[in-house]
Formats: sequence, C-alpha cells, structure tokens
Amino acid sequence: MPKVGMEPIRRSALVEATIHEIGERGTLDVTVSQIARRAGMSPALAHHYFGSKEAMFAAAMRHILMLYGAEVRGALIMARTPRGRVEAIIRASFAPRQFRPEMVSAWLNFYVQAQTSDEARRLLNVYQRRLRSNLLHALRQAGLAEARTLARGLAAMIDGLYIRQALRNDPISAEAAIDVMMHYLDSYMSKGQTS
Repeated sequence: MPKVGMEPIRRSALVEATIHEIGERGTLDVTVSQIARRAGMSPALAHHYFGSKEAMFAAAMRHILMLYGAEVRGALIMARTPRGRVEAIIRASFAPRQFRPEMVSAWLNFYVQAQTSDEARRLLNVYQRRLRSNLLHALRQAGLAEARTLARGLAAMIDGLYIRQALRNDPISAEAAIDVMMHYLDSYMSKGQTS
C-alpha cells in the first residue's frame, strides 16, 4: 500500500536526481534506472510518477526555471534603481545555487534537448523572453538609447558564460562571471549611450 503524502517527496527526489545525473555525466544520455537509483527508488516507481524520461527532463527543467525565477524576483525586490535592477538580474543569474556545476551542465543539456523537444523549446523560450524583458525594462528605465541591443548582449553573455562553464576547460567562479558582466555593463554605459 502506498504511503500517503509520499508522491511530492518522491517526485522532488527524482527531479533533483535528474539534475544531478545530467550534471555529473554532462549529457542527457542518462537512464531512468540511473536517475531512480540516485533518488533511492526503483525505475518502476520513477516511471509511475513521470511516465517517461522526457517527462523527468521537462520536470527538472521546470524546477530549474522555478528556482531561477525565485532568485531573480528576490533580487529585484531589493533593487532601488534601474541600474540596480540590471545588476540584480546579473547577480541572480550567477547566484551560487544557480551556478553549481550540475545546474550549469543541466542548463546546457536542456538547450540541446530544446532542439528536439517541443516542451523543452517552449520552456527555454519562456526563460529567454523573461530574461530579455526584465533586462530591457530596467535598461529603458535607466534611459539607455540602445536598451534593446544591450539587453540582447547581456542575455547572450549570460548564456555564453554558462556554456564556458559547462565545457569545464576554463572554469570561472560566480564572482568572476559577475565581474565580467558588470565590466561589460559599465563600459557600455560609460560610452554615453544614454538618451
């Protein structure tokens, strides 16, 4: 007889196990058995809760996006100026919880998955639109004439630093990634790009 109230706990354990397996292996080529083993349950139970490996991947991606969204919202609450809002988004993007090796690897693999999965593509599109929209809103409030161009550049740099980190050839700390982003922002703003 199933234990009442265990489903959310087990689903959460499977989502975390999916992220860790993808992160450890650096690929989406993981099995339900590997994920279930890491979560401390049987593959049959994992299939019972999600139905397929692809559904587990989608749940893991939604979880990552939910954590990222919460990180950004928390950082934006504390921001007092338009520039502070841009910095908050950058800092949230490289927060320790987000920039852990397994999360970075999972992000990269979800980008790969989006090439063949409609659900993954939809989730990544939602993330990209929100990121650019948040950056664009803050940059326009800061009075930057080329806010759209800078928002696209900052979003691309965030993704680029994640790719660099996932490749693990020349790892960068979260603090160093933030410094790179702030330097780019400062150099752009110092060119007198305000309207």
